[in-house]
Parts: sequence; structure tokens; C-alpha cells
Amino acid sequence: MTTEMILTNARLVLEDRILSGSLVVRDGVIAEIDEGKSASGVDMDGDYILPGLVELHTDHLESHYSPRPGVRWNAISAIQSHDAQIASSGITTVFDCLRLGSDEDDGFKMGEMRAIADALAEARSENRLRADHLIHLRCEVSASDVLEHFADFATDGQVRLASLMDHAPGQRQFQTMEQYTLYYKTKRGLSDEAFAHFVQRRQDASARYSDAHRKVLASACAERGITVASHDDATLDHVAEAVGFGVRLAEFPTSIEAAQASHKAGMSVLMGAPNVVRGGSHSGNIAAADLARAGVLDVLSSDYVPFSLIQAPFVLADEIDELDLATAIRLVTSTPAKTVGLDDRGSLTTGKRADLVRVRRDSGIPVVREVWRQGQRVA
Repeated sequence: MTTEMILTNARLVLEDRILSGSLVVRDGVIAEIDEGKSASGVDMDGDYILPGLVELHTDHLESHYSPRPGVRWNAISAIQSHDAQIASSGITTVFDCLRLGSDEDDGFKMGEMRAIADALAEARSENRLRADHLIHLRCEVSASDVLEHFADFATDGQVRLASLMDHAPGQRQFQTMEQYTLYYKTKRGLSDEAFAHFVQRRQDASARYSDAHRKVLASACAERGITVASHDDATLDHVAEAVGFGVRLAEFPTSIEAAQASHKAGMSVLMGAPNVVRGGSHSGNIAAADLARAGVLDVLSSDYVPFSLIQAPFVLADEIDELDLATAIRLVTSTPAKTVGLDDRGSLTTGKRADLVRVRRDSGIPVVREVWRQGQRVA
């Protein structure tokens, strides 16, 4: 039996403009888009209708699974809690980051990430989830056991994205020791001697493992059709390396030169939506808004605050004269979807999935009023 829903008197955020009109959904797919108010349907009262947001990089699931140091929550319960916050933020497709590669400070044990992935599959099969969940493997290439962790996902079809990361001091995110010291020494209360030992171990591991692990992981992803992301590129050499590995997504470049080179090379440049909302990077690196002004920002990620993904495009449209709202919304919808090959969603286009978000925004922070995934209301 055909199911139909008509949303009318809405501001439809298309890829290139905002249209006052109506949208018809049939059997979970966008069937018609018309200008003007329909004689029938649900009155949206002039609210925006956006495509469902597509989130490529969020660490948020980890904080639900491990809400305190040493605490592990029931995986299904953690997933449902995470999922509810994701959906209520307007996110209908989310790539949940699972961290691969242990260290002595905050890594997860062998098998923990695999267990979360199994719980995600179970939750999906039992129809527990509001959003569409896929997996993003965050591979710490300087970790000695990252390949063993990766092998746990050798046949997992949920994996659609993998990032190659190295958080050793003196490079990439932590090019200077000032931020690294704050992040690892001050927050953890390490003594000078303990911190010096910690830094040396990290640098030695990076020198020993990183290059070889990058090559193995990039090759494995290419064979399986998994999109590869670089992470915290800072120099032109980093970008050249990413190009050689077939990287399609440049996550959080730390310099304007790296961002410009990545964008020119055809990679989608991703920055954090919290960076936009806060007005700058918490790590002291470049501001996402500056990349938007330079025309080299392609994708936003909520990273550690899910609601920032719906808030940030409105902030950019307010603050940057050259960036209208329809263009800003592409940063969280169509461009991330295209980057990872999800061609069935990400825009208000006939034939695409009816992943929709109703947003009221007169001024200030937007309000998510309703969310649909494939035509079914989920929030």
C-alpha cells in the first residue's frame, strides 16, 4: 500500500536556493517538490525543511559507552542514548567513530570496538535506531596494535570510512608542545619526568609504526571500497601523502596551506562545527570560519557536540556575507553524502530518500521541531 505525506507552507532548503513551497513524500522517497502552498497537507507554518544531516565524524558514542574513566556502559543502552541525541539534532545519517589502536592512557582493549559494532548491528536488526548508523574507523597509525584491531572489521559491511591518524607530539594537531602539554600533562596531572617519558614513548612509536601502518591500511581500504580520510594535515607534504593514498576527505587540517592544497586536490575539507559555534579551534589551530571565507571549507562535523551540526550553518550564513544559508546547509548534507558515496540522500531532490528536518529559526539558535528518516518520523 502506498503511503503519502505532504508538507506545505514550508521554506524548502534546496542545494542552490530556498523555495517557499510544498514537498510530497511517497513510500519513503521525495516524490514532488512544488512552489507555493498546497491545498492539502500538513502546514509547516513557514518553517525550514532541510535534508537530513549527514555526520561523518563523531566521537560521541564513545562518551556514552565510557562515561567516566574506567566505566563501561551497556553497549545497546549507550547506542540508544547516543542515537536519540543524534536524531533530535537533525542528524539522520551518522558515521559512528570507533577508535582502533590502544595506548596506556585512554585506549580501548582489543575486542571492545568490535563488541560495539556488533551491538550496533543488533540494535539495527531490532529496529531500535532512529538514525541510519554506519561506522568510521579512527585508526591511530602510531599504535603498535592498530592492524590487529582493524582485522576485527575485515568483513564488516557497516564500515564505510576510515581515517589515518597520528597524535604523536611535534606534528599535525600538536605541532607545538604548548597545546600537547596542556592536553596531556596538565589535564592528567603528570610530573615533568612522567610527561617527558610519555612524550618520548609516543614519538618513538610514531617513528617506528606510522608510515608502514598508513600504507597497509590505505591499501586494505582501497580493496574494500572504504573511503579514506587523512587527519590533522599540517604541511604540503602531508597533503601530497594523502593524495598518494587516494584520500577523499581531509579531516581537520591545521594550517590554511594544507586546507587549500587539499581542496585544490579534490578532497573534501572537513572542520568541526563546534569550531564554528565557539569562534575558533579548542586546539589553537585554524578557525573553520576562516576556511569558509577562503572558499575551502566543504564539510562540517559535530565532532563532540551533536547539536552543533545544525547550529553551525546558521552561524556561518549570519557571519559571512558571501555564504548564503542554502550553501551553508550543503556542508552538512549533500557534500558529506557525496564524499562517502551515499548518492541516495543529502538533498531535497525527487527520487532521493525522504530524510527531512523541520527547523524553526526566527533568530539565534535554531529549534529542531521534527525529523523524518525515509518518510517515517523519528524525532
